[in-house]
Amino acid sequence: MPTPHNPSAAVRRALRKLGADIQDARRRRRLPMAVVAERAFTSRSTLQKIEAGDPSVGIGIYAGVLQALGLLEGLTQIADISNDSVGQALARTELPKRAHPKRPVGSSHDG
Repeated sequence: MPTPHNPSAAVRRALRKLGADIQDARRRRRLPMAVVAERAFTSRSTLQKIEAGDPSVGIGIYAGVLQALGLLEGLTQIADISNDSVGQALARTELPKRAHPKRPVGSSHDG
């Protein structure tokens, strides 16, 4: 039996927004729920959960729905390094202050 998950308010808000955005995209395309669900290989009731921002739906199902709407590329950009300013800043702090050329293998200081 899965462990119950109580996402934070911020996570719930983000999922509700994602669900509303997916619903808007579906409606702009004038696609009925049944068609999108079929293209995403899921049920209409699961699509309803996604559009409501239900956190119990797996990310793979969200990805299938995004693909059915032609929006999958956006998912690949979520955690991309170009969008991760904190990760980039942390990586810069790890860089050495000075670069030292590598010595050829077998060389010594003794000469």
